[in-house]
Amino acid sequence: MSKHWHPQTDEHGICWLHFDHAGSPVNILSQEAFAELAECLDKLEALQPKGLIFISDKSSGFIAGADVNSFRSGMRQREAEEHIHGVHELFARIESLDFPTLAMIHGFCLGGGLELALSCNTRIAQDDPSTRLAFPEVRLGIFPGYGGSVRSIRRVGALPAMQMMLSGRSVSARQAKKMGLVDQIAPQRQIKALASQLIHKPPKPRPQKVLHRLANTLPGRMIAAPLLRRETAKHANKNHYPAPFALIDHWQKHGGDPGAMYRSEASEVSRLLVGTTAQNLIRVFFLQERLKSLGGKQDFHPHHVHVVGGGIMGGDIAAWCALKGMQVTLQDREAKFLTRAISRAHSLFSRKLRNPRLVNAAMDRLMPDPKGYGIAKADVAIEAIFEDIEAKQHLFKQLESQMRPDALLATNTSSIPLETISEVLDNPGRLIGLHFFNPVAKMQLVEVVHGEQTDAELIHKGAAFVRCIDRLPLPVKSSPGFLVNRILMPYLLEAMKLIDEGVPAPVIDQAAVEFGMPMGPVELADAVGLDICLAVAEKLAPLFDLEIPHQLKQQVETEHLGKKSGQGFYAYEKGKIRKDKVNNSYIPPKDLTDRMIFRLLNESVACLREGVIEDEDLLDAGVIFGTGFAPFRGGPMHAIHSGGLDTQRHQLELLEKRHGNQFHPDDGWANLRGV
Repeated sequence: MSKHWHPQTDEHGICWLHFDHAGSPVNILSQEAFAELAECLDKLEALQPKGLIFISDKSSGFIAGADVNSFRSGMRQREAEEHIHGVHELFARIESLDFPTLAMIHGFCLGGGLELALSCNTRIAQDDPSTRLAFPEVRLGIFPGYGGSVRSIRRVGALPAMQMMLSGRSVSARQAKKMGLVDQIAPQRQIKALASQLIHKPPKPRPQKVLHRLANTLPGRMIAAPLLRRETAKHANKNHYPAPFALIDHWQKHGGDPGAMYRSEASEVSRLLVGTTAQNLIRVFFLQERLKSLGGKQDFHPHHVHVVGGGIMGGDIAAWCALKGMQVTLQDREAKFLTRAISRAHSLFSRKLRNPRLVNAAMDRLMPDPKGYGIAKADVAIEAIFEDIEAKQHLFKQLESQMRPDALLATNTSSIPLETISEVLDNPGRLIGLHFFNPVAKMQLVEVVHGEQTDAELIHKGAAFVRCIDRLPLPVKSSPGFLVNRILMPYLLEAMKLIDEGVPAPVIDQAAVEFGMPMGPVELADAVGLDICLAVAEKLAPLFDLEIPHQLKQQVETEHLGKKSGQGFYAYEKGKIRKDKVNNSYIPPKDLTDRMIFRLLNESVACLREGVIEDEDLLDAGVIFGTGFAPFRGGPMHAIHSGGLDTQRHQLELLEKRHGNQFHPDDGWANLRGV
């Protein structure tokens, strides 16, 4: 009896091979699943059915890809290469079967799942917004290794296939049909009938466009590959993320020879897989999975969200909740804020949904509610007004009296302790924090903040809500700055201090980007708003003995607030940044990068010591997804351990001798253990 694959032959002689990976909420191509599939193929080759249809019994999707857990540290390069060769042989068997084969796709079809589908004669997909096809391997520091680089190019053409693999972005069922990745699409009610029909009468192969054929010739590859490298380098540093560049080299050298490409896939992907970058990115993948799992501890499925505060943050929270299918009421005393929020929401829906019908449906779910009539019906209420203790306390006193006892009551405060806000509540343990980051539509992390009195069940409830709107929940203790702002602020202030000392802003930012940050700290401060940075710094400074740099205060005094005002540390024209050129003769301080990064690392250790966060892995996840901290380094705590505890602490002590007490090692360093 098979554990994962379940063949069923219908009255027409077609075998429907059901995939339902045991013990997993999604289908994954584990070693055991591969072995079982090989046994199924042995039987099918003997039975010779009229056709073979691969179908998933998981409601979430077709196949999520390979079992990433098997790729974690411990696998040797030779073992990885042998595994890939084995899968090549298995998929080649599917491709060469004597009867028609078809992959019936719904939900997600990712990585190895898409590679399996491409080994079939025909692919059909369910015409539904949840259907997404992608090669996300580049995000794990590798590229498709189960024949995907060969079959995708053969199927859709070199340039579209390379763009899919290099970006990791997903395509919808309709996009997949348009580009030729799938043959046909159908709604759920018709897809099984279509699958049977196409087994009996398979569609004719779609010829490749002339341009796509030319791009895969040797001259075409010699022209296109350098262009792809140049475009890729705009988004990824080859020293940090070698996989996309290895993929381009692999295609340029072997694109015209399928046999050589299969061999190159096995050797190159296995080499990348055991490298530091891939192993750290795989670590980040599991950190993300852990955050996702935190929302599964509570059976809480909210439908109605009430947001108070129609400013940028409140309006964008409301819009995001509506985008994710919630009924949302948005309250503000001033109509102009509601008008602006609705306008921004329409722009978001148009950008994300594209289909006018879906945009209109999302707009219908978002209701301006100046009087607050939606409070009584809400499953979740989120306060996102200005940072004023008295105003928040007054509001929450009202909300508590109007809301259902089982509804979730939350604040988006970034600086006021929950204990202070909840003093006026009849049940102080009812309040939690849901701290979103700006821009809401881009930042995945939401800090789920709990105070000393917070009911533990509500923390899980808050995490469940965050997952319902497709965000990553991070439970943190109510303390100044929580986790992300607390760790980020010393890093930003050290960058401003360097400006005070005469180091040009572009030099500072370039050093941070070369370390692996998505943008430099000066540009980040400009983007956030220098007035906001100063306000947070002034709140945290007396608590953590922080020095506020002169240049930061001066910029705010002169109303140079950053991108939003057109001038900050940089100038902005129509929203585009303009950086002054730095004299070529300028020599930056040798410890420039260390000064910024070690402030961040030291503060991370302090947060662990104080119990702001439960453990090192959650801290790493929070800082990666909340600040963009170099994912290829695996997180700040992982970076400390990778560099060696003694070595890292010694470097901090040297910085303290050179630059002052801000680098004094936190007492928490003594509690760290090697890994």
